[in-house]
Amino acid sequence: MQLGIGDDAAVIAAPDGRVVATTDLLVEGRHFRTDWSSPQDIGAKAAAQNLADVAAMGAAPVALLLGLALPGSTDAGWVLRVVEGLATECGRAGATVAGGDVTAADQVMLAITALGDLAGRAPVTRSGARPGDRLALAGRLGWSAAGLALLAAGRRPEGGSLAGLVAAHQRPSPRYQSGVEAAIAGASSMIDISDGLVQDLRHVAEASGVQLELATALLPGAGPLQDAAALLGTDWRGWMLAGGEDHALAGTFPAGAVLPGSWREIGAVRAGRGVLVDGAEYAGAGGWEHFR
Repeated sequence: MQLGIGDDAAVIAAPDGRVVATTDLLVEGRHFRTDWSSPQDIGAKAAAQNLADVAAMGAAPVALLLGLALPGSTDAGWVLRVVEGLATECGRAGATVAGGDVTAADQVMLAITALGDLAGRAPVTRSGARPGDRLALAGRLGWSAAGLALLAAGRRPEGGSLAGLVAAHQRPSPRYQSGVEAAIAGASSMIDISDGLVQDLRHVAEASGVQLELATALLPGAGPLQDAAALLGTDWRGWMLAGGEDHALAGTFPAGAVLPGSWREIGAVRAGRGVLVDGAEYAGAGGWEHFR
């Protein structure tokens, strides 16, 4: 960044003449609850879900802008802790908070814009998957959804794997570098899993005009999900296949490509349409739908 906070606008270098840009809106009561998450967690989560979109394009996160609306009665210390969480997550991604704006509103809302650098590489889009490619994943799935289910059931575990699930909902930890690694390795398509694995893979399948076949036996991290499902009397597979907000990255790679170390194969790309789970169409919605 060439000029940071303190003027009417920041100045950010774009070395190869292009900037990857994305934006998201978080609304209190819909995307977060102040009685479930600390202000640092809220700030970090807001940053993570935007920076992960940058990584999903194969870009390195560079900067983030914050638009904050909140009631006038909000404690100033709470606001500073939100910004602290935002800045901490930016630091983890190698990005900088470049500025923002604050205004009054009836409830807390955070509008985030994140920017990234492709470093001369072509962006990795949703439309590049081809039959014969390998389907792969970087990160874990279902942990945030399981943590949300525990919180909704009034469970606040203090330790162990269940506490890890709650923490994953409060503060996701995307593997930002995995996006750059995938681009360098020749990934043909990529997406941030924000709404649910099946639903987001459907976006790739539609954009690429292919069918994605997913093998659940290859998905990582099921143990803690099984523990939470046993406690709550539900099926853990729904969290893994349709739970959002873990911000793992899913990508496709040509058959001859070497997967980076943070990626693992979870399926294949075929001729056809849609997404198959263990050889069959998935019966559920597949993920979060914003207007349901």
